[in-house]
Amino acid sequence: MKLLHRVGYYLGGFSLGLIILAFFLNGKKVSCDYGPEARVLKNINLKQIVFSENIHSAILNKKIDSLEVRELLKRGDINFSKSETRKEPCGIYAVEGKINKIKVALTVENCDSIATIQDIKWP
Repeated sequence: MKLLHRVGYYLGGFSLGLIILAFFLNGKKVSCDYGPEARVLKNINLKQIVFSENIHSAILNKKIDSLEVRELLKRGDINFSKSETRKEPCGIYAVEGKINKIKVALTVENCDSIATIQDIKWP
């Protein structure tokens, strides 16, 4: 068999496999959270989110919205140099991002079943 035929069969099978995978995985909530930052954000978002008094007062004063905080927890960046990941019993993480084009930093206490948003800073 010629090399051109082998390559043709390979590409045909490969493309057929991609089509089958796309058909079976279509609409599934599949995620690839392999990085440390993505794993921490996914872990926080899977838990019950509780707001501290500082965050409640910011929400009541209309400085920030709870949906904006949730979006920041999904799309934000973890600053591991400002975080205390090994603190017992709950690790504390610094989540940074932008809300309405303004830089915001959240301090999140990540316990076993509850994630508490302790503080918010506008640097």
